[in-house]
Amino acid sequence: MSRRASCGCSMETIMQLTDQGLKNKDEWHSKGYKMADFDREAVRRKTKEAPFWIHFGAGNLFKAFHANALQNMLNRKEIDRGLVVAEGFDYGIIDKSNRPHDDLNILVTLKSNGEVEKTVVSSVVESLKLDSDDQEEFDRLKEIFRNPSLQMATFTITEKGYGLKGPDGAILPAIAADLEAGPEKPGSYLGKVAALLYERYKNGELPIAMVSTDNCSHNGDKLRDAIVTYAEGWAKNGRADEGFVSYVENPEKVSFPLTMIDKITPRPDPSVEKILAEDGLEDLQPVKTDKGSFVAPFVNAEETQYLVIEDKFPNGRPKLEDGGFIFTDRETVEKVETMKVTTCLNPLHTALAVFGCLLDFKLIADEMKDQDLVDLIKGIGYDEALKVVVDPGVLNPKEFIDTVVNVRFPNPFMPDTPQRIATDTSQKLAIRYGETVKKYMEGKDLDVDDLNLIPLVYAGWLRYLMGVDDEGKPFEPSADPLLASSQEYVKDIKLGQPEGAAEKVMPLLKNKDIFGLDLTTTPLADKTCGYFEEMLAGPGAVRATIHKYASKA
Repeated sequence: MSRRASCGCSMETIMQLTDQGLKNKDEWHSKGYKMADFDREAVRRKTKEAPFWIHFGAGNLFKAFHANALQNMLNRKEIDRGLVVAEGFDYGIIDKSNRPHDDLNILVTLKSNGEVEKTVVSSVVESLKLDSDDQEEFDRLKEIFRNPSLQMATFTITEKGYGLKGPDGAILPAIAADLEAGPEKPGSYLGKVAALLYERYKNGELPIAMVSTDNCSHNGDKLRDAIVTYAEGWAKNGRADEGFVSYVENPEKVSFPLTMIDKITPRPDPSVEKILAEDGLEDLQPVKTDKGSFVAPFVNAEETQYLVIEDKFPNGRPKLEDGGFIFTDRETVEKVETMKVTTCLNPLHTALAVFGCLLDFKLIADEMKDQDLVDLIKGIGYDEALKVVVDPGVLNPKEFIDTVVNVRFPNPFMPDTPQRIATDTSQKLAIRYGETVKKYMEGKDLDVDDLNLIPLVYAGWLRYLMGVDDEGKPFEPSADPLLASSQEYVKDIKLGQPEGAAEKVMPLLKNKDIFGLDLTTTPLADKTCGYFEEMLAGPGAVRATIHKYASKA
């Protein structure tokens, strides 16, 4: 293998993440890398002839979870075909990351005990651009969807990827154009997916499972509603057969299972890049695409992971439970999702995100060294939210929180930031806290006035909207579609001048889209405003308010 000078005084091995670069397996093994234990070329040929799984969204979660799960099955000879991945939003991911590295990826698992596990993931054997303007790419995707062997399409396209309407409830212009023009050359992401399904329909109404694995509530229903919208629109406009609507609405032909997924996969981190570079790997630097994605041939992730799937696969499926996926019924998936999103993880994450920004933390793990913040999230999880959770059976709610609080969030080797988690907070509050508030209001043995820490987070978000941290220094809030409109309510509020602040923000607390209900119809509005005014007393007031109320939990 070739050599290069290091520091002008020693020689360092060059390792390249390509099919050719992997031929010297001994070199990779000597550096501690787990390698594929299967004939990748044979797997590639069989996948080309009879694809069974295509995934849309070539991002970090897919690389760290789906692709690695299948790799483990390939290594154990439990399956003989690999994955096809398609990217429909940012084609630069394919051009700048997948293809230069022959669709290989390095998964760096950062364990809480400090162990670093490095795996070369080789299960992805074809990557494509979901680009209707590229005839060759789109024809290949149509070919895959016409193949009777295809059993499922999975998705990680983010919750926003399923949205067809704007804030005003009207169909977005790009979607409307696709509905009018038909399936020949759609431009929208799910319009292109619907066009591929139309190919499958025309080739004999072949069955398939369309499986959203995005981290959002009722993800399968969101995907189904979007696909049905295209089918109905095309049929209405004479652009597709009426039978296409019946096809996508028939669960015996096309299913849209619910799923709950959970695995933290932050942006590729420089500290991980350094580990790999010291091993001698070349061309690791994250590259920014034209659309702003940061892509790298490696992904860093935590060890803990869950994927619970409604077992609804009309064309059959391989035994993916052998890869660690949990298959169950729809009701159980809903319970697991509710457990995670409203109690055991997401509300705790959002609390750390909001207050982490205000207290100038840069890592979630560092926040877990702060007793006030630990008291806060334990109080939200164990004391307030756990009371209304239904145990789904396949995962224990308390044990789930235990793992989050004691293992996952404190992991010092996971470079996750409160600023990342704070993205789109206005879109998260209704589910992460609003559902618990509603259950308190409906429960016979529960009193909504007993909720103290959830409104503390609401108040923290109001304080966060000001873009001024607890020391009075400005910071830039994370991206959020309702950030600008929400900041209008706090624009005249100043740190050190709490008088009249409650009156200014009270109208915002009426917003059901943000909070899930009109908070002014509950005792929580006054409580939230009271906390907010306490946080405005001056520098250090956020810290003092958290300590005052979280330490009582």
